[in-house]
Amino acid sequence: MRIFITGGAGFIGSNFIHYLLAKYPNDEVVNFDKLTYAGNLENLKDLHDNPRYSFVRGDICDSRAVLEVMEGADVAVNFAAESHVDRSITGPAEFIETNVSGTQVILEAVKEMRIGRLLHISTDEVYGSIPEGSFKEGDSLDPSSPYSASKASADLLCHAYFATFKLPVIISRSSNNFGPFQYPEKMVPLFVTNALEGISLPVYGDGLNVRDWTYVEDNCAALDLILREGAVGEVYNVGAGNEVPNIELTKRILKLVGKDESLITYVTDRPGHDRRYSIDSSKVRSLGWAPEHDFEEALRLTVDWYINNEWWWRKLKQPKGQL
Repeated sequence: MRIFITGGAGFIGSNFIHYLLAKYPNDEVVNFDKLTYAGNLENLKDLHDNPRYSFVRGDICDSRAVLEVMEGADVAVNFAAESHVDRSITGPAEFIETNVSGTQVILEAVKEMRIGRLLHISTDEVYGSIPEGSFKEGDSLDPSSPYSASKASADLLCHAYFATFKLPVIISRSSNNFGPFQYPEKMVPLFVTNALEGISLPVYGDGLNVRDWTYVEDNCAALDLILREGAVGEVYNVGAGNEVPNIELTKRILKLVGKDESLITYVTDRPGHDRRYSIDSSKVRSLGWAPEHDFEEALRLTVDWYINNEWWWRKLKQPKGQL
C-alpha cells in the first residue's frame, strides 16, 4: 500500500512513519511536510536510504503541490497542523490557515484523486473541558482556544465532505501524546529537558488541570488500526485512560530525572485553560486496540530517550532553556 502522509516530520507523524515501515514490509510512505519550526527531518534520518520512504517538502495549502505528490497513493493521513495552544493565543491566523484551509485543500485533493480513504488526525481538545465523565464521539464540540477551534472546524469540514461528497474520510481524536521526537515546547519534553538543565519547570495556575496521557507508539497502533479497519464517516477517540493532574506529572518527571521539587515554579494560568480532558475510547477498543505500555513504564522510556538524545533537543533550546 502506498500511503501519503502530511506532517510526517513532526512528532506523531514521524513516529507513525517508523511504525508503518517496521510493521508492513510492503508499504511505501510519501512524507509531505512544510518543515515549520516543529518539523524536523532528523526525526527520520535513519530512513534516508530506505527505498520505501520518500520525502517532499511542501505546504498543504498549496493545492497544486498536494495533487502532484498525492498522485498514486492508495490512502492518505493528514497530520499536518499547527498544534501548540500557547502559540495559537498569540497568533491565531496561522492556525486557521493551516488547520482549516489546509485541511480543505487535502479534502479536495482526496476527492479529485479518488484516494481510497483519508484519516484526518484531530484532538480531544475539540470537545473542551468536562468536569466528570468522558466525552463520546457524538458529543458536541466546545473548543476553548484558537487551536482547538481550528481543529474542530477541520473536523466539521471532514464531516461535510463525507456527507456531501461521500468522501471516505475518518477522524481520530487522540488525547495528549508523549514520547520520542516531541518538540520541547510541549509539557513533557519541556519539563524533562528543563530538569536536565537545572532550570525551572513552569506550571500553569494551581497545577490541577487534568490530561489523559497516551504513549505515542500506542497512539500510532490505534491510528493504523483506524486507517485500515475503521468505518468511513466515523470518529474514533484514542486515549489510554491515564488521567493525571499537571502538578503530579511534573513531580513524576522530576523524580525520574533525579531532581527535587524546588525546580517547580507556578506561573500565571493560560487564558481559556481547560480544566479536564477525558474521552471514552471504547469505540476504538472495539476494533481490537488497547495500549500496550503502562503509563509509568512509558514515562520512564520517554525520560530516558531525552536523557540519551541530548544531541536532538539541545539545538532546539538555544539559548539555554529557551525555544
